[in-house]
Amino acid sequence: MSNKTPDRISVALLGAGCASLSLAARAPEFGSHEFTIVDPETHKADDHIWGFWAMPWLGEASAVARKQWFQWRIISHDRMVERRSENHPYCALNRHDWLGRCRKKANEAGVHFQVEMAANDALQILDSRPPPMPSGIMLQHFMGYEVTTDNDVFDSNTAILMDFRCDQSRGMHFIYCLPFSARNALIESTLFSPELAPEPFYDTAIRHYLQDIINVDRFQIIRRERGVIPMASLPQRDPAITGIGGNGGAIRPSSGYAFSFIQKQIDQIKASARPGMPLSVGAAHSPFELFMDRIFLRVIKDRPALAPQIFTTMADRLTGDEFALFLSGEAGPSLWLKIVLAMPKWPFLFAALQNDRAAAS
Repeated sequence: MSNKTPDRISVALLGAGCASLSLAARAPEFGSHEFTIVDPETHKADDHIWGFWAMPWLGEASAVARKQWFQWRIISHDRMVERRSENHPYCALNRHDWLGRCRKKANEAGVHFQVEMAANDALQILDSRPPPMPSGIMLQHFMGYEVTTDNDVFDSNTAILMDFRCDQSRGMHFIYCLPFSARNALIESTLFSPELAPEPFYDTAIRHYLQDIINVDRFQIIRRERGVIPMASLPQRDPAITGIGGNGGAIRPSSGYAFSFIQKQIDQIKASARPGMPLSVGAAHSPFELFMDRIFLRVIKDRPALAPQIFTTMADRLTGDEFALFLSGEAGPSLWLKIVLAMPKWPFLFAALQNDRAAAS
């Protein structure tokens, strides 16, 4: 029997979302691997915005972002924290623009697209289809309106990452406002909780924000978006098939951020690629990060009223660069120490003990 490895490895990518298309767009960088995307194309998601901080592995995405903000705010009922970063601006990217760009590059690179996979069609399969969401886990759920106004009402230089001046009766709730111009912004009502809210709840929160905070009564809704993001480490869709993207653990549980970590995961796949060998998919987050995320999520689930204090205090203790690095998974030991010292001690210690008991039971 020959031990010779094949010259080229055929890789099937299941699903045509962010992870598969972002990887396929970089096909020319994988000299000994050829890609096929397998997707029935039965559902087309509405367009929405992906947010991220500019980082070295996000050069192309940052360059084609719809807008960048070098300044952002986190606001509670009694406090406003403003931070700035010249090195890591906050970026907004249209989902359809990115996926269309990736699909075009994949087509130009000779990537095949097909609706189903025949038996023995590939030597390796990577599954980017969404993983199952167990009941009872924490969710980040939101509804947003992109609006236009007749007058200049938005500060287009400052992104509002979290504004907690809204109804907190259903869990941790904040308004996310990305001003694309003085008369155009995306405004989202976002909750962290195990249960979704009825649609009128989000709608009311957005309208109250526009009227009570922005002081505008007349506006036009030009686009709507809605989403649900799991805030947990999820099992793979099929344990027998290697997952990538959200199905490969790329979603950061504590924040719901996925786009940046998907691109970082693809960088890791490329860095570990070897001629004639299947691609290797490493962990998107360290065990320590996931441990800390579980504690944070326990606090938010059990004591959502602490959320405004937690986020404003953390933002106040960190520089703009540090804040961006932390939420991009680039925190070193000294930065982690600053974050831990900024948190209210007893709620986090109690949550850590609860998690230990749950793990032992």
